[in-house]
Amino acid sequence: MRGLVIDDSRTMRMILGRMLKELGFEVVGAADGQAALDAIDSGAMPDLILVDWNMPVMTGIDFIKVVRAEPYSSPAKIVMVTTETEIPRVVTALEAGADEYVMKPFTKEAILEKLQLLGFEI
Repeated sequence: MRGLVIDDSRTMRMILGRMLKELGFEVVGAADGQAALDAIDSGAMPDLILVDWNMPVMTGIDFIKVVRAEPYSSPAKIVMVTTETEIPRVVTALEAGADEYVMKPFTKEAILEKLQLLGFEI
């Protein structure tokens, strides 16, 4: 399984990346949405994408919209992992194409639960 972690915080990329690696994922990181699109263009579509909302260059919402506009992206599961906690923000992310939503701070158990809900056998 391949995972892509997109967050402008290097620390958050490391934390999420470590969690995914412990769960058996091969992980790539990107500091913003555009860097993530570049990574996808130069490789294969990941099975799982964890993306922050607020980032420079391209926000998580803009990234999701671009990815979901591509027919090859349909099998990828996208989880928004963010400090945005307002219900309208959750709705916006889901309408843009996110499959799940996790609010920071989070636990490893919360991430695992979301992945299991998305059908990952972990």
